[in-house]
Amino acid sequence: MQQTLLMLPIALPVIFWAAYHHHKDRHLPEPPLNLALCFLFGIGAAGISKLLYLGLEPLGLRFDALALAAENPMGLLAFALLAIGPIEELAKLLPFVLVVLRFKAFDEPLDGIVYASFIGLGYAATENIHYLDYLTPLETAARGFASPVVHILFASIWAYWITISWLRQVPIGVALVSGFLVSALLHGIYDFLVLQSPVSALPLAAILIISIWIWRLILMRRLHQDAVAKSRSR
Repeated sequence: MQQTLLMLPIALPVIFWAAYHHHKDRHLPEPPLNLALCFLFGIGAAGISKLLYLGLEPLGLRFDALALAAENPMGLLAFALLAIGPIEELAKLLPFVLVVLRFKAFDEPLDGIVYASFIGLGYAATENIHYLDYLTPLETAARGFASPVVHILFASIWAYWITISWLRQVPIGVALVSGFLVSALLHGIYDFLVLQSPVSALPLAAILIISIWIWRLILMRRLHQDAVAKSRSR
């Protein structure tokens, strides 16, 4: 019973955001099996990122982010920009590019955001389970709410750019690299802010997340309207 209660702050946000994206994609909803696979890909991506972090250790480049926050702010900034952001976004991007783009149902721009968001949900859920033993119930609840939002938003950046190129049947290399670099950079900045000064930097981190959220909200609304208009014109 106690374990079930501990899982609620992790499970409830996942259920909420899954329902939210299903609603946003209601015009041509994606097959539930595809969404479930993307959630599993997100769990796998968390494993990939762990391996990538471990790969830094033989190179002497793996650090404790909390220790850097206390002792070496510039070191934390470098680690966030060059390790945390790139590793976590690359881990989520790989299954998207290697598998998700080839789904038969992948046929409109909104699909990329939806599928990438489910990968982000799986990643965030796995990450939050890992932190259960280290956080208080209140911290677990806060992280359970914030982590899915963060991973969804940053994944949406590269997902949209890659999807547009893919559906236009042009090489995705430029969109992939550009989207990855932007999302990794923003992810790294966000992590630096919340790790270095979780209280004083909170407004800056919030502004960053809200700005990306507004961009994403406007974009998803436009893509939905375009899909409806295109369907009616047939």
